[in-house]
Amino acid sequence: MYMILPRSQGPVMGVEISGKLDIDQERNLIAVAEKLIKEHDKINVLVVLGDHVGVSFEAAAADIKWVLTHMSHLNKIGIVTDSKLLTALIAVDATFAKLAGIQEKHFDKNEIETAWHWIES
Repeated sequence: MYMILPRSQGPVMGVEISGKLDIDQERNLIAVAEKLIKEHDKINVLVVLGDHVGVSFEAAAADIKWVLTHMSHLNKIGIVTDSKLLTALIAVDATFAKLAGIQEKHFDKNEIETAWHWIES
């Protein structure tokens, strides 16, 4: 499941994901992002991942497809997690994101305020 974080405003969307994200939830989340893109063209997204996050195959495929077709509208992506595996994957992904003009950065959970400041700047 996901929750849009109350600090979200303007071109900044913060979302907290916990448990397993299914295709319907992914579609709803994409709709929120697309609304922001219509309003602001470029958006910044902060994703806070819970400890036991899972994603259905359908939701993961929809997410990847959406990101690949909307890269020109993504400015910054911040990912907050304490997972060592995800931290390593984000480091690799950030290199590719940079080639597409997207700033991507990892933050530990104790750096949530720093993450918000970065995503809002």
